[in-house]
Amino acid sequence: MAKTLNELVNPDDPGIALIREWISSADNPTEILTPSESRNEVLLELQVTTRSTLGALAYDTGGVVVDHGWLRFLGSGHAKLNRTLSAWNRGRGDGLYLVADDAVGGFFAINGGALGEDIQNVYYWSPDQLEWESLGIGLTDFFRWSLTSRLADFYEDLRWATWQTDVIDLAADQCFSFYPPLWTKEGSINRSNRRAIPATEAYDVKMEIVRQLHEK
Repeated sequence: MAKTLNELVNPDDPGIALIREWISSADNPTEILTPSESRNEVLLELQVTTRSTLGALAYDTGGVVVDHGWLRFLGSGHAKLNRTLSAWNRGRGDGLYLVADDAVGGFFAINGGALGEDIQNVYYWSPDQLEWESLGIGLTDFFRWSLTSRLADFYEDLRWATWQTDVIDLAADQCFSFYPPLWTKEGSINRSNRRAIPATEAYDVKMEIVRQLHEK
């Protein structure tokens, strides 16, 4: 039986308090977006308590934008980040739950069984790979890690000289598409042509490419 809103909202021990605490000492510039009027519906569809990091993101934020907009955690939606956790996963979250994405078309998801045996760990679908890769940590640790200087090390091979300037003009519902694609031998973060496209297009096109390759 689905839990009610009163059962899901935890006013005595809200996860957002920890999120704010972590952000207050973050190495990377980070913005918590104001939650939308849809937050009740998002949380009810998600069915997790606001004591959890995922529930707090869904209910108490419209999303969280990290490192000049390079990394985006989804929430209940905002003018800067229209996608909600619930809507973004409809038709995409079969055995996984998408929680974040980045400016270069990489996607992060909690493994619900489709990606491996390590249930609840976060996986990354890098723009230069066609397979998901486990990060070996859950969402809370991943969120805290993203606020640190280690994020720059993780993305060292996926950033170019002017990335900060370019990302400022990129909407949080967009990402860069590269041609030749980065997962091909010809693809290069510095030499491939780069253009902004909707994140929905980037994800769905890559899913279709993988489907076609598996059918061969």
